Amino acid sequence: MSSRSLPASAVRTLTRSRRVPLSQFRSRVSFSKARRISHKASDYAATHQAWKRPSAVIIAAAATVALVYTTTQFRAVQAEAPPSDAHEIVIEKSKKRKGASKEENRDLISSQHLQVKKSWENPGVYAWGSNTGRVVATESDEAYIKTPRRLSWFDDILLRDLKIDRNFGAAVLENGDLVQWGNAYSADVKQPTATLTGKNLTSIAISKDRIIGLGKNGTVYSIPVSKADQESGHKQSDSSWIPFWNSKSSISYRKLEPRNLGVGERVIAISGGLEHVLLLTNSGRVFSAASGTEDFPSRGQLGVPGVTWLTRPEGRYDMCHELTTLKGFEITKLASGDYHSLVLDKEGRVFAFGDNSSGQLGFDFNPEAPFVDTPSLLPTTRLYQGTNQSSKVTSIAAGGSNSFFTVDATRIAGQDEDPNSIPTLGKVTADTWACGLGIRGTLGNGKWTHIQGTPTRIPSLSGLFEYDEKTQKVVPIRMSQISVGSTHASAVLKNVTYLDASERSSEDDTNWGSDVLWWGGNEFYQLGTGKRNNVPIPMYIRPLDVASEVEMGRKEEHRLHLTPMHDVRLKGSGRKVRMEQRVVCGRNVTAVYSAV
Repeated sequence: MSSRSLPASAVRTLTRSRRVPLSQFRSRVSFSKARRISHKASDYAATHQAWKRPSAVIIAAAATVALVYTTTQFRAVQAEAPPSDAHEIVIEKSKKRKGASKEENRDLISSQHLQVKKSWENPGVYAWGSNTGRVVATESDEAYIKTPRRLSWFDDILLRDLKIDRNFGAAVLENGDLVQWGNAYSADVKQPTATLTGKNLTSIAISKDRIIGLGKNGTVYSIPVSKADQESGHKQSDSSWIPFWNSKSSISYRKLEPRNLGVGERVIAISGGLEHVLLLTNSGRVFSAASGTEDFPSRGQLGVPGVTWLTRPEGRYDMCHELTTLKGFEITKLASGDYHSLVLDKEGRVFAFGDNSSGQLGFDFNPEAPFVDTPSLLPTTRLYQGTNQSSKVTSIAAGGSNSFFTVDATRIAGQDEDPNSIPTLGKVTADTWACGLGIRGTLGNGKWTHIQGTPTRIPSLSGLFEYDEKTQKVVPIRMSQISVGSTHASAVLKNVTYLDASERSSEDDTNWGSDVLWWGGNEFYQLGTGKRNNVPIPMYIRPLDVASEVEMGRKEEHRLHLTPMHDVRLKGSGRKVRMEQRVVCGRNVTAVYSAV
């Protein structure tokens, strides 16, 4: 109902929740309840005392003269055309349709609600970027896929993990089986094919020519990318549930086995570059190993001083090396670029090692020592020197020749400050920092820097706040996920989301998900903008399912939102699962997938 249809004595105002752009610090306008404002006739004149009536007559006469003068002058001014910058008040028409259901009207009034709904009803994979390896569009001869395109093989399929390269793709199905596709796997196979099965994989990492898979029990597998190598290589004996009965594996693979693990200690996370892989145990220890067969990692990315192909210890080329210099530090997170590595401990300290030719380790480039082969502490506290803020790194990400860090900076009292006089004492600001190669805009700071050693703040992803209606407080907006490809990156914001719209709530009650932004190299259309120019500042792209937006009659631009983790009952089977949408940036390609 519009305000024009209400009686003059009452005006109803409804304030819809909407998101403010990042440039305005993304403050959320809260829902306000419908309120009715009524204007009653004043009885002030009836209470006038008699002795005030003469003065009232005089005032009335003066007002009449003033009214005549003002009216004359007003008409004189309006004899000319109104100024060109005059803004006409336009009342927006309701987007709802008569006779439409509650859910249909929600789809009409909110693009975000429609995106959440589609992600639940039609889980799957969207991909875009370089298609020279037939990874993004398996049966298409197009060299580039400029905007998100759905991979039909993954329709209604949930994944545990997904990694893509311009030459091959690899995914872990909901049951833990590995599937592969792309020309590097086999030019003759057009659709994803199950390869390593029955190992209950939870996550994968990829190198130039191998896939590293982590089993739920902590076993780490190294599988050739090529179908031909899988078939021709040595096949191990797989144990069976039948006692004393073993069988040969259907494909060739190797196991990466860290030595001297403690009782109950197992690998819980992996991260890999083009030639190496890092392994993290539940005790906080880190191991590294060669992950490819083409080149041995010799740029310090293993974190073992002096190790090269010629100086490596006797044994397998892909044996696991413990990073003994990290003893005493409980490591919680790993990140890997092409030729460098990052680890984060539970106290928020970052250690970096490997190639530093672009400053990706967070240290200034030294031409006499282009790489660092020993884990070195990154002095992140210097980034906040003189700000009266205490900093702690909360997450790390890496890819290509770039590294990213998210930091919680807490306001503290300075030496000469009285804590009781600081209203913002204890206030937390969430910042995002980047270092490394910036010539394609991958630093996200708006500059085209060749080499960036000292981490630089990303303004669009730092110092963001919003109002949380549940806690009724202003809270910092952190990053939920940062995915980094060879030259581009994406960030999913951990903004306040809402997924509780139901049949019992009003038709104005709509769901919304997480904001996601993209920046960096775009020569292969990997940003999904439909254009080819590199972008040095994080930006939005259009929704994955543009056809659904057009069907709703939306001509204006709307941005992509990703659905966060939530319990969902699948439409087809009726099975209840806990799922979300995730982003993965690869080598000149990008994908969004439905994950469990």
